[in-house]
Amino acid sequence: MSGCSGCLSRGITETGTDDSNLNVVEGYNKLPVTDWLNKYKERAGKDTIVEVRFKNTRKEYFSNGNDLRLKKGDIVAVEAKFGHDIGTVSLTGNLVWMQLKNKGIDLDRYELKKIYRLAKAVDIQKWKEALELEESTMISTRQIVQKLKLDMKVGDVEYQGDKSKAIFYYIAENRVDFRELIRILAKEFDIRIEMKQIGARQEAGRIGGIGSCGRELCCSSWKTEFKSVNLDAAKIQELSSNAQKLAGQCGKLKCCLMYELDTYKEAKEEIPKVLLELETKDGIAFHHKTDILKRVMYYSYNKNMLEPLIPVPVDRVKEIINMNKRGIQADQLVESIEIPDGEGNTIHQMFKL
Repeated sequence: MSGCSGCLSRGITETGTDDSNLNVVEGYNKLPVTDWLNKYKERAGKDTIVEVRFKNTRKEYFSNGNDLRLKKGDIVAVEAKFGHDIGTVSLTGNLVWMQLKNKGIDLDRYELKKIYRLAKAVDIQKWKEALELEESTMISTRQIVQKLKLDMKVGDVEYQGDKSKAIFYYIAENRVDFRELIRILAKEFDIRIEMKQIGARQEAGRIGGIGSCGRELCCSSWKTEFKSVNLDAAKIQELSSNAQKLAGQCGKLKCCLMYELDTYKEAKEEIPKVLLELETKDGIAFHHKTDILKRVMYYSYNKNMLEPLIPVPVDRVKEIINMNKRGIQADQLVESIEIPDGEGNTIHQMFKL
């Protein structure tokens, strides 16, 4: 691949020295969508609305008013607030309407911008020139921010396709007065400036990476809505309360802590919370831990020792608690059953779960 430093962040590579010779590479795309309805299309070609991908996780929907025959991977020139932008078609057909519905975009109240044309060689050349400026612009901006002593971090810069405007993505804990910064940037780079504040999770999604699970980060592969996560979610799931161990690449608690939380909450409602010391004829059994999803509670007759731990089903625990309330001691924690050893001779005893 030749030297377009900003191409991979848009899911494209150069396949030759020709400025218009670009190739879409699916593996580099963030927030990909598989068009599983594509093979069921009755016709190919014209689509009234298409999804267009820009840098990293930024995608927008555009009206195809000129009835262009577009397919996934086409590079197009689209309407922008000022001038035009260049993006890559990422989705067409019926799935676009499903995405609009999922994201709550009401076309009666939301006016879509237009697709002008398939990008020409001159469009792509100017676009590539803009992409080459992004990294150096970001580094220079960070130095300016440091000199101005602003409490903010510039995480990414995205140039518009016609090189007339750039979006500066930043993170800040508190409100920042960046009016002086905008004046300096506009003079330094001779472009329109748009400052866009994002959160740490959104920044991680734009940058991308591999999580501790070994898979691509959820925020860059499929997740677009971010809910607050606190340590109570880890406590309910009986995970470590060490925030550093539970933090993702963004420095915040991992989003995946919320994925199974509702399941754990529902399962935990079935687990007894009081009278957990069970009275049996063998002595008092002390509770040590619970496997919530398997609905098994672990007991030992020694309060300070974990071995041997006896697994007891939740239903059996409830049964013994009710017996104890009536002043009755259980014969044993769990029923034992006899199982042949496979040869038909020796009988073994084991706990029945």
